[in-house]
Amino acid sequence: MSDTTNTSGSTKVAGAPNGAEEQSSGLDRFFHISERGSTVGREVRAGVVTFFAMAYIVLLNPLILGTGADSGGTVLGIPQVAAATALVAGIMCILFGVVANYPFGIAAGLGLNTLVAVTLVGNEGLTWPEAMGLVVIDGIIIVLLAISGFRTAVFRAIPPSMKAAIGVGIGMFISLIGFVDAGFVRRIPDEAMTTVPVQLGINGSIASWPTLVFILGLFICGFMVARKIPGGLFIGIVLNTLIALAVEAATGAGSSAENGPTGWNLAVPSLPDSLGGIPDLSIVGKVDLIGAFTHIGVVTASLLVFTLVLANFFDAMGTMTALGRQADLVDENGELPDMKKALVVEGFGAIVGGAGSASSATVYVDSSAGIADGARTGLANIVTGLLFLAAMFFTPLYEIVPIEAAAPVLVIVGALMMMQVTEIDWTQFHIALPSFLTIVAMPFTYSIADGIGIGFITFALFAVFAGKAKEVHWIMWLISALFVVFFAMDPIMAAIS
Repeated sequence: MSDTTNTSGSTKVAGAPNGAEEQSSGLDRFFHISERGSTVGREVRAGVVTFFAMAYIVLLNPLILGTGADSGGTVLGIPQVAAATALVAGIMCILFGVVANYPFGIAAGLGLNTLVAVTLVGNEGLTWPEAMGLVVIDGIIIVLLAISGFRTAVFRAIPPSMKAAIGVGIGMFISLIGFVDAGFVRRIPDEAMTTVPVQLGINGSIASWPTLVFILGLFICGFMVARKIPGGLFIGIVLNTLIALAVEAATGAGSSAENGPTGWNLAVPSLPDSLGGIPDLSIVGKVDLIGAFTHIGVVTASLLVFTLVLANFFDAMGTMTALGRQADLVDENGELPDMKKALVVEGFGAIVGGAGSASSATVYVDSSAGIADGARTGLANIVTGLLFLAAMFFTPLYEIVPIEAAAPVLVIVGALMMMQVTEIDWTQFHIALPSFLTIVAMPFTYSIADGIGIGFITFALFAVFAGKAKEVHWIMWLISALFVVFFAMDPIMAAIS
């Protein structure tokens, strides 16, 4: 992006919003704000949008990690995990914003935290410190892979069609997250004795006030985007929250945990009685780096680390690919400038997350909400990080915003990310099928890494079927083989046991 300097000392940026001229400042130069066609105000506003799109993790992560006892009978505790989750997210968002200068929020990864709670602690019988020790080791390995340049090489080995498919698949995935979080799509109970896994609303109808708020919010946010209103998604979240407050005051829908599926999914929108208090960070630093290897054996512990590394590695890779393309920050080769630096910093998320007993922190696909609202630089990330740090002390303030008020943004962003589907050559079946499987597997398996793995394996196989095996980069063959091991991990672990 070129720029020209006039005699008044201001810098006019090609592609800047509405042809605006931004006064050159230290903040602007450090974050390249005007160079990327943004403004300080837009970055601040979009950082707030990203926070509200991600804030649910401070409520959800404690429910996954904070309620179960380990083999020693230790329970991390909901308040403690909530505080640690906000602390880790705050630190990593700010660090990534300052060092990598991209608007990609980082927090405890969903899926990764379930892997820690269910597999490492629940099934393998590790203590929480031992499990978090494996997470830290996972992070160390990922950082070393990034420093060595291997993670960058993986990015470059992925064909353009697969990069586009990853972006589209993530768009569908986050749309499904929005639908599910809002109760628009629900799991059919087992007692229904049907092979159909999901349904519209409750028994095929929209029968709850929170879901109605989501639908109204979807129309509001869609209107904002269609009319290209600056800050439209931020305004949409605010309006949706006000509607949610009014609906809760009038109907008393309450929490779904107490009132069933007609209640609010996580936070119940209401004005707080207090502003919060001092966070309990007692679980931070409770890590045992070698305990798992002596507890369950070197081979089993090493396989668990392999599982963590592969899931973490490709979750982050896929998300960063999609976010970079959405923000139009990639170069002509589809790569992020200073990608190695960004990958190294992202890898530290697992180290910081494990050390904080909050599970591995990774780049969040929900950052797409802030990007859709104009975020282009790390300044937005710093705003998001500061709000996470504030959330440790002012928990009730962000609990005002229910997930049903923020979920419409995820669906809108998913629709915007679908535009990348035109970059896939659908006339070539050996390209079309792997791309299709990548796209549909992500929402169906609720996993970015699973979608990438299925797509990569299929891509390699169908290149052979099409007589184009020599065109597949050797790294793609290596990754496909690793994913075969990854998908066979349960029988491998069972055989070892």
